[in-house]
Amino acid sequence: MELAERIHAFVQLGEKIKNLTSEEFENLTWRVENNNSWFTPDHTKLALNGLASFLERSALEAWVEEYEINDELAPKEIGVLMAGNIPAVGFHDLLAVLITGHKAAVKLSSSDTILIKWLVNELIQIEDRFASLISFEEMLKAKDAYIATGSDNSARYFNYYFGKYPSIIRKNRTSIATLKGDETVDDFVRLGNDIFQYYGLGCRNVSKLFIPNKQILQSMLDAMDGFQILSSNHKYINNYDYNKSIYLINGEDHLDNGFLILKESTDLVSPISVVYFELYDDLDTLKSHLKIIEDKIQCVLSSNAWFNESIPFGQAQCPKLDDYADGVDTVQFLLELK
Repeated sequence: MELAERIHAFVQLGEKIKNLTSEEFENLTWRVENNNSWFTPDHTKLALNGLASFLERSALEAWVEEYEINDELAPKEIGVLMAGNIPAVGFHDLLAVLITGHKAAVKLSSSDTILIKWLVNELIQIEDRFASLISFEEMLKAKDAYIATGSDNSARYFNYYFGKYPSIIRKNRTSIATLKGDETVDDFVRLGNDIFQYYGLGCRNVSKLFIPNKQILQSMLDAMDGFQILSSNHKYINNYDYNKSIYLINGEDHLDNGFLILKESTDLVSPISVVYFELYDDLDTLKSHLKIIEDKIQCVLSSNAWFNESIPFGQAQCPKLDDYADGVDTVQFLLELK
């Protein structure tokens, strides 16, 4: 297949996603949620909408225009170990492998088996030549290169087994928000989306706030009352109840609105239902601190993107095709394989 043909097939996949009937959507989301109860129909819809925006012809063509993709090169077989924290989170890696003309050998997370396989099946129905370019495997041995996403612990395992091959190995990352004290109710609502979408399970979800004073925290909690619906998910509320009980038993200071806990901590990654906060004295000190820990941060968010190199509140889960995980250009990596 030539690049133009691959792009056309993915555009058609995007159209399929956008034109799902109610019956098709309900059947798909039922199977997705049955496999992983964190993946509610609303969150599957959110993920599918994001993929559909990736697969717009204009977006795909603008993305690949930045690279020299040579269809004459022999394809390599790329082992792709996917995460499963949010629905279809590994699709971008699959897209990058296929759009550059390589073959994808995929090991799925047990938490996200349904949606990725559905997307691949639909893609093959659109363009059957992809059938020979995609495989699902349990053991990814002796591939030409690897892309693996996991935790800091699993990264050590990946490095041990795949370190002798060209590889991208991703570790734990999280996202933070910087506040300056003049945020509005609307700002806090948008920030709430960055915290609560996918129940906070994604690396682009905000798990830590840097704030100038504690007085703004109550206003933030009050503004987020509309996210009370989170309590209807038993897994989320069980996490909330557990974390609250631990803090109460240990006598640890925290703020709480019935479904979200705010706790002061120097840690970056908070438990589900908890967001950590840390006070800063001045912006120069904060910028210096964030520079030191930048390899642990996926996104920095602020109201209207006022903070240096941040994105606006409400946009954490709206990445573009060239917003690469861990800041590593996956497409360039794939194109440089010998």
